[in-house]
Amino acid sequence: MQATIEPGNIGGVISAPPSKSVTQRAFAGALLHKGTTVITNAGSSDDENAALHIIQQLGAKIVAQAEDIIEITSNGVLPVTDTINCGESGLAARLFTPIAALSDKPVSITGTGTLLARPMQMFGEFLPALNIGISGFNGYLPITVKGPLRALPVRINAEESSQFLSGLLLAYGSIATAPVVIEVEGLKSKPYIDLTLEVMRHFGRPIPYHNYKKFDIDPSFFSYPTTVEINVEGDWSSAAYLLVAGAITGAVTVKNLNMDSVQADVAILKVLGNAGVELVFSDDSVSVQKTRLRAFEFDATDCPDLFPVLAILAACCDGESYINGVHRLFNKESNRAASISDMLENFGVPLSIEDDMLCVTGTRKLQGTVIDSYHDHRIVMAAAIGALRASGPVDILNAEAVNKSYPGFFRDLISCGGKCNFSAA
Repeated sequence: MQATIEPGNIGGVISAPPSKSVTQRAFAGALLHKGTTVITNAGSSDDENAALHIIQQLGAKIVAQAEDIIEITSNGVLPVTDTINCGESGLAARLFTPIAALSDKPVSITGTGTLLARPMQMFGEFLPALNIGISGFNGYLPITVKGPLRALPVRINAEESSQFLSGLLLAYGSIATAPVVIEVEGLKSKPYIDLTLEVMRHFGRPIPYHNYKKFDIDPSFFSYPTTVEINVEGDWSSAAYLLVAGAITGAVTVKNLNMDSVQADVAILKVLGNAGVELVFSDDSVSVQKTRLRAFEFDATDCPDLFPVLAILAACCDGESYINGVHRLFNKESNRAASISDMLENFGVPLSIEDDMLCVTGTRKLQGTVIDSYHDHRIVMAAAIGALRASGPVDILNAEAVNKSYPGFFRDLISCGGKCNFSAA
């Protein structure tokens, strides 16, 4: 699908969609919880649907599902198939691989599209150290794992991704019968571990940690509720695109947001403030309006998903903005260092990458163009927001990629006055 976005100001009130990161972790927790889990406000993106399907393949049962409530029962990991498909979700692949290894039956983990080209070397390094048999593995999916995983002391390097650590914490929390320690080095994206630990607390599994380097799994502190209820908060990653849209083209209020969230992308508030945007808070909402923006500096190492929209924000600022953490961009749905650079160049925005820093020289007015999204949902959304400040229409190729995380993105943009037209690719 090709989306054509016309330039223009927007304005309105939008409800942030459910957090994809919270929903997927809540589904994993529901699978591991021996009892009933009631999840309110779960999302329905491709990634979330993939995770819901995975937990059913691993033994969980959906006993009731309404528009915004899902009731799940489980007795732990009891696979009903020998293959689980993670779609294009890197989080699902890294989260559910150690969880699938709790079973003594061989389980193959695979995916589709770009996920099959994303490196997964940590599986080959750490799973054998946990006495997990692996086969059919060449550093990428698919991989076949055979457990059962035991809660053994382990030291892992989490520099490449925090997602495998999240899966390991969830798995250990479900099976540990005595205190055990996971030692970690090189951890990036610490807020995502905070999110995992927060979900685990909902299930009665608090995990103390020390400077993100040592995690103490001690079952003597666990509780075992029969029923767990989780309400999924709004997604700060999706909200970031909407807030930037308001800051560069009009006035937008985004509601359904938790101001005390541990989500990594709540950092968008800091960036907007540094760029001179006035933020107005009211209960669960944030309002912004168009203003003259000043250049900013920001380290996005812990929140790399913000990079595409921060690049658009920087393009609309006066002066040179610097965004650190480029090394986190290479193994996403696209090579985002390349796809962001391509997007900015097509918009006519000067940029350079030096070491780990993206430098963007603001032009304030972008040019009409064609943007290849590289099938990357965040490039689609960033390009659509940038198009609002363009001198002419912007065509975005493979715009259906937004279904991966935010299927209602274009609907919400149109509800605020965005002019969007769609055609077959």
